[in-house]
Amino acid sequence: MKKIASFTVNHLVLEPGVYESRCDTTPAGDIITTYDVRMTAPNREPALSPQVLHTIEHLAATWLRNNQKWGTRIVYWGPMGCCTGSYLIVQGHYETRIIAGLLLEMFTWIAGYDGEIPGATPRDCGNWSYTDLSGAREAAKRYAEQTLMNIDDGHLHYHD
Repeated sequence: MKKIASFTVNHLVLEPGVYESRCDTTPAGDIITTYDVRMTAPNREPALSPQVLHTIEHLAATWLRNNQKWGTRIVYWGPMGCCTGSYLIVQGHYETRIIAGLLLEMFTWIAGYDGEIPGATPRDCGNWSYTDLSGAREAAKRYAEQTLMNIDDGHLHYHD
């Protein structure tokens, strides 16, 4: 089988950042863009725990879909299986720097969030107690401060 695009990214040099993973056009002509929201350096930094990523998923998806400007453009937010970040899929095509600005606002909100995790109930989630709010807040703060606040082109575009 042909190797998919995300498996051709050189993870040995990949740093935390925001990267355009792919841009697709649907048969109906809609443009759908997938962004790689990389929170840790793969294979060189500890991965995030699944509980932290699950908590970020609930908070991020809720925040994004309720965002007045972006809510209708959000297709999906979800964690990577390798636990080094998440994917954001949006309708349309936007420069990674614009997406990084959106994510800075979101991760700053997550870093300061102190309430019930949206959707974290037995009725609303298949593994509702598998969460870590304090870990999610810490990871969000670190990513916002160390990556997103002063992001440069080297952390917005893949390179070998």
